[in-house]
Amino acid sequence: MSRATTVHDLLETHGQTYAEEAGITLRDTPMPLYQLLTLCVLLSARIKADIAVAAARELFDAGMRTPRAMDEASWQDRVDALGRARYRRYDESTATALGEGARLALDRYHGDLRRLRDEAGGDPGRLRELLSDFPRIGPVGAAIFSREAQGVWPELRPAFDKRAQDAADGLGLPHSPGKLAALVDGEDLPRLAAALVRTRLA
Repeated sequence: MSRATTVHDLLETHGQTYAEEAGITLRDTPMPLYQLLTLCVLLSARIKADIAVAAARELFDAGMRTPRAMDEASWQDRVDALGRARYRRYDESTATALGEGARLALDRYHGDLRRLRDEAGGDPGRLRELLSDFPRIGPVGAAIFSREAQGVWPELRPAFDKRAQDAADGLGLPHSPGKLAALVDGEDLPRLAAALVRTRLA
């Protein structure tokens, strides 16, 4: 099977980003960027990805789509939303982390993560460091954010984390992010990265 066929099949079968699955229409605007950050907090725990995505949808359906709304929601409101998605074991600590992260977004960035991007000055490494200041967003969460946001923040390209690269190896695709990026158009980079991760997790 050619690389082109492999990539086409990957995108057709597994090419939905996690943001799309969570109902986020990702754009370079404050609300969807914050929703992506929330999703990354949830995906960073040792919990199945489908449960994390369901938890994000429950939070958003309950109105917690912005840092202000998340901050103003009660801790119990956050716990209840996570519980409806069966986000067990981590629900209470995650509810606390989401509240603290919302407050950080408001205090440091006035609720607009584009200010974080500006502070990073086009440096992807610095951007990931700033993301890691948010509770629960360690290296894993920052890598997920980079993977998903590279479609709207081009300076993050190419963002393929270790799971995506390992999956590429297993499929006979290039291992290096640069060579993987050359296989698709720029707007399809998040879809290819997500497809590789989904393949690896499966």
